[in-house]
Amino acid sequence: MTDFNAIQETLVNLDEARLLQLVKDALDQGTPAGGILNKGLIAGMDIVGEKMENEDMFIPEVLMAAQAMGKGVEILKPLLGEDATSARGCAVIGTVKGDLHDIGKNLVAMMMESAGLAVHNLGVDITPEEFVKQVKEKQANLLCLSALLTTTMPMMKQTIDAVVESGLRDQVKIMVGGAQVTQAFADDIGADAFAPDAGSAAKKAKALGS
Repeated sequence: MTDFNAIQETLVNLDEARLLQLVKDALDQGTPAGGILNKGLIAGMDIVGEKMENEDMFIPEVLMAAQAMGKGVEILKPLLGEDATSARGCAVIGTVKGDLHDIGKNLVAMMMESAGLAVHNLGVDITPEEFVKQVKEKQANLLCLSALLTTTMPMMKQTIDAVVESGLRDQVKIMVGGAQVTQAFADDIGADAFAPDAGSAAKKAKALGS
């Protein structure tokens, strides 16, 4: 019987070689790939996210964990069903127009992928029109907007207004974040959620996107 706790602990401990061996062993034992993904890898990244929130783990370690998980997922991919990795929701994420910061946004995207969402990372300097277009094309049920500068934060409201005008607001939840963004600001512009860091962003995205 597969010890999912061992997979989780190995991921949290950043032991990539052992993690990949445990994933292969679990498959050899006949454990379904979806179970290994959800009960082992995704559950392990949930713990990583919590540790990041509590400042028990920091960005370099979180990146290492996410990369190790990614290699584990590569092993499982051929055995996963078509919708196994996107069943938790589809997210479009990007940094708003005028803002070129992407390190935090990329970490959030990586953590969201690790939480089992299908993530479309648009990059930086994205116009409201492009966000709307991508939400429509990808049929996303979650839109994540990032802004690091106080001067670009108003673009978040313009993007939300564009989503409302497009008629898509009822089908998509909107989460915002960035160094200067606050819960009060998120409430003021009509966002559904605010996340102060990548760990909590992944947790909220999973709740909103499912």
